[in-house]
Amino acid sequence: MEKVAITGQIRQTKGKGSARTLRRNGIIPCVIYRQGSSTPIQINRKEIVKFVNSSMAEQKLINLTLNDGSSKLALLKEFQSDPIKGELLHVDFYEISMTKSLKVKIKIILSGLALGVKRDGGILQRGVDEIDIECMPDKIPSTIHIDVTPLEIGHSFHVRDIKLDPEIKLHTDPDELVATVTVPAKIVSLEPSTEVTEPIVLTAKEPKESKEEK
Repeated sequence: MEKVAITGQIRQTKGKGSARTLRRNGIIPCVIYRQGSSTPIQINRKEIVKFVNSSMAEQKLINLTLNDGSSKLALLKEFQSDPIKGELLHVDFYEISMTKSLKVKIKIILSGLALGVKRDGGILQRGVDEIDIECMPDKIPSTIHIDVTPLEIGHSFHVRDIKLDPEIKLHTDPDELVATVTVPAKIVSLEPSTEVTEPIVLTAKEPKESKEEK
């Protein structure tokens, strides 16, 4: 797993008003969580935005150095962005220990053009796009890359097909679908039919003679 160095400062003020002031000054309010406790910190906007953008598709280990001289190992927990402007508002980290295993979510990246799509016109459909694993921090993969090139129509790739390090414990259902190639839906033609059919001739039955007529 890639390790990234980030510097921050212990945040002395709290509250929405303080957070807005920090953001106006190019600083993003953040929090580090560790076993039920939390430490408010702040990080330069450019530095943390660059990190968050690069971590959208892969997990990265953070070496977080603070202004009190302490250094913490952490992983990105979650972040909040403005729903309209898309600007980063807040970031949460959780501190980890290199001697304890932890549970994390790892993104699945699909690559290649499936044979069933290229050759037969099939449709590639995605299933889960991440898996839950548990392992020591130094065993955490940044991403899971799956090459879908060999997939033909009707073939699928499941979580159980992912090759993981023996020291990594999988917590996602192995039968979960990752990707499959399906037959495209048939297109119904709207053009009028040119097929000629014989007309059906209806004939009336002759009435039965009554007993009086006999």
